[in-house]
Amino acid sequence: MTYVDGFVTPVPTANKEAYLAHAIEAADLFRKLGATRMVEAWGDDVPDGKLNDLKKAVQATPDETVLFSWIEYPDKATGLAAGEKMMNDPQAAEMMKDMPFDGSRMIFAGFDSIVEQGAPGGMGYLDGYVLPVPADNEDAYRAMAEKAAGIFREYGALRVVEAWSEDIPAGKVTDYNRATLREEGERVVYSWVEWPDKATRDAAWPKMMEDERMKPDGAMPFDGKRMMWGGFAPILDQKLA
Repeated sequence: MTYVDGFVTPVPTANKEAYLAHAIEAADLFRKLGATRMVEAWGDDVPDGKLNDLKKAVQATPDETVLFSWIEYPDKATGLAAGEKMMNDPQAAEMMKDMPFDGSRMIFAGFDSIVEQGAPGGMGYLDGYVLPVPADNEDAYRAMAEKAAGIFREYGALRVVEAWSEDIPAGKVTDYNRATLREEGERVVYSWVEWPDKATRDAAWPKMMEDERMKPDGAMPFDGKRMMWGGFAPILDQKLA
């Protein structure tokens, strides 16, 4: 199954082109480290939440845009090895000297996919999600997510991935634990739905909300009040292998 390094990043809106140039340079590094795909998606429809949201997660300011980004590896071993190599890579060190965003507020972690339906390619828009799930509910969550992924695809989604946290580093300013208000015994899920375009996504959502199959079969296996989500427009979707 695919292993994912998942990121949420606040970027000054005025630095969009500089950020894209930085990401393209980084893609070359991740290719050498064994990554298969890199995606950078610019915040387009990121709502405010009552408890938390993707903007609060990275303490985004009014002049910043939130990005939802990830790097895919063919397996967990390759992803973990890439992280180790990054620590001693001179190209990585050089790139971190002059970044067009505040790296101290970027949150990142490693995730192992537990649901993966569809294949990458042709994405024009995506929905991104981050949420805490009790570790004991992993099987129930996977079953619910597998069912929902099939329905998403019926309504036009190209790919659905749900990934379970494996390695969440503590950040100095923020991190996934603080962003999700994570409680003892919970893990973090990083997931996304790929759509061919925003129009397909916007047309699908009202229909899915009325689809009886989207209702849980029993109790919800997570606290929906702490789920964060948003709609994003890809600015980079690069196949690396």
